[in-house]
Amino acid sequence: MKWEKLGRIFTAEGQRPWIASHSSVPTPELIRDDLFRIYFSPRDEFGRSNVSYLVVDLNDPTRVIDLCDAPCLAPGPLGAFDDSGAMVSWIIRDGDRRWLYYTGWNIGGRTPWRTAIGVAHCDAGSETPVFERAAAGPILDRSICDPYFVTNPCVIVKDGRWRMWYLSGMGWQESPAGPLPRYQVVHAESADGIHWDANGHVRIAHAHPGEVAIGRPCVLRENGVYKMWYSFRGDQFGYRMGYAESADGLAWRRRDELVDLPRSTSGWDSEATAYPTVFDHGGRRYMLYCGNGYSKAGFGLAVLS
Repeated sequence: MKWEKLGRIFTAEGQRPWIASHSSVPTPELIRDDLFRIYFSPRDEFGRSNVSYLVVDLNDPTRVIDLCDAPCLAPGPLGAFDDSGAMVSWIIRDGDRRWLYYTGWNIGGRTPWRTAIGVAHCDAGSETPVFERAAAGPILDRSICDPYFVTNPCVIVKDGRWRMWYLSGMGWQESPAGPLPRYQVVHAESADGIHWDANGHVRIAHAHPGEVAIGRPCVLRENGVYKMWYSFRGDQFGYRMGYAESADGLAWRRRDELVDLPRSTSGWDSEATAYPTVFDHGGRRYMLYCGNGYSKAGFGLAVLS
């Protein structure tokens, strides 16, 4: 799978007061024709993430046509699971609603942060989407199955069955730079998209020497095969793209060697290619992905050759 890079779409540089830095987890939504809304999560001057969006035409994807005038979802109220940030992870339409699955952030104590998974919704036909939380609390949080943290959900609905692949923390490791998190991909199921049954069984485990984290799974089902794109990193190397396949969405075979999206020799994605979202449009397959500095350098687009 050789990917052709089409260029960087966006870098947060203070375009709005809440868009001071970073452009995390770009997530596409078709508007019409070749016009796409791309949700992403910038940070404000205090480091709090929110959900924003911009609009591009895939015929000229590096030209931003529109940038939202207010966040779609801002951090939650004081003391809530998302009072330090709300970060987009997945958008899905079901019936007359859009569902936004997102990561809620809290400032930590001995560790720098704690995360949980929330969900918000808005009318599917809204041209300027503003999301309302489905509940004040998270739909998934630390538990007997996920003892450290949960984050970055991907959700598919098929025949009334809701399936989620998300990241579960394995623990934290002390380092000279401070505590560093370790995490892998796990799975949960639901009948309504709100109440989830998780069992803690690892679905994508670490496979490379020195690997410590697997970031942002993106799952598509094609011709009876589940296909997952993700990024992985180690303490000594930045994020790289990975890929796995499964017949049932539970038992996965890693085939990272099939993803041909190398880091550039210089520039915004020379140190990392991270947090992929893969989508199809007009007979072609595209990938949104982030670059250096955990998305501080922005996000771009690639197309499958």
